[in-house]
Amino acid sequence: MRHASPVPIFLGVAMATALTSCATLAPARCPAGQSPGRQVELLFGRNIGDKLGVSDNDFRQFLDAELTPRFPDGLTVLDAAGQWRSPTGQAVREPSKLVILALPGRAGGEAKIDAARAAYNQRFAQEAVLVITHPVCLGF
Repeated sequence: MRHASPVPIFLGVAMATALTSCATLAPARCPAGQSPGRQVELLFGRNIGDKLGVSDNDFRQFLDAELTPRFPDGLTVLDAAGQWRSPTGQAVREPSKLVILALPGRAGGEAKIDAARAAYNQRFAQEAVLVITHPVCLGF
């Protein structure tokens, strides 16, 4: 009987540990005047196929119709240059928009984030919108 390699088991344990410790990355206590929160980053690719398909005006309309109503307390939009590996293994580069949200609390708002991502995918024939969440301390 062959024994399984310990490497996949080690990687599985390491990944589980990393995922469960994600919520503990922020300080246990926030400095005076700040409270626990999250920074959520959404990365929106702007190509449709291999051409720019989401203009600045298109994105502004999406922002006004989908993101601002869901996150009325504010957000930041930055221009970005995205890169990802296609299923064929090629590096694909495209102009992107990075939206940064500062959300209070360690949880909540996931449904709004998922709805905004789904709306972008549907409206602009996209495969995905990347979301990254970081626990942080916030002060307004």
